[in-house]
Amino acid sequence: MKTLIRNRAATVLAAGAVSLMALSGCSGMGSDSESGGEETQAEESSGSTEAPEESGDSAMAGSNLVGPGCAAYAEANPDGGGSVEGMAQDPVATAASNNPMLKTLTKAVSGELNPDVDLVDTLNGDEFTVIAPTDDAFGDVPKDDLDALAKDSDMLTKVLTYHVIPGQLSPDEIAGEHETVEGSKVTISGEGDDLKFDDSGLVCGGVKTANATVYMVDAVMMPSK
Repeated sequence: MKTLIRNRAATVLAAGAVSLMALSGCSGMGSDSESGGEETQAEESSGSTEAPEESGDSAMAGSNLVGPGCAAYAEANPDGGGSVEGMAQDPVATAASNNPMLKTLTKAVSGELNPDVDLVDTLNGDEFTVIAPTDDAFGDVPKDDLDALAKDSDMLTKVLTYHVIPGQLSPDEIAGEHETVEGSKVTISGEGDDLKFDDSGLVCGGVKTANATVYMVDAVMMPSK
């Protein structure tokens, strides 16, 4: 009888141990499953980031731009005809007309200021480096002087063509003296953001169009003769 009781007790204890092990295993599986689920969610969350919106910096990526105003220019014109990418699609006079910083220059070269001065076909017809005064640059010219310049077709042509150099010059090539389409030489000094065009400071340069390289500057230059 005592032997039978001991055998039954051993059987019960063994069954209990098996049950405890089973419960422990199930509990561990649930914990691992929850942990694995959290890790999977974290991995999915980290891998499902949306593409960032294009900023001024990304708009300039891959472009050979120089000038302290380039970031502001690209941020203000992230897309469209006046953007870095947009200007590259058109010849320079057309590209300038799409740039909101070059409205006055566009009027000057297109015959809008003076019907006898229309340089659009000339500018669009060959390769050039264009030094482009911004609207702020023209705004610094006294109104009486600008009005007088607009009425004098010969002088207006001289001033505008003094801002044009035959051939395309990159920011690494631009420094030095260069003969302009007007005939006299413009002096470009410095490098990078500190480039000077005679006494005009660089806003943003190295902007490519279909046939030209553009350097936007903060003052209107005057030929020496």
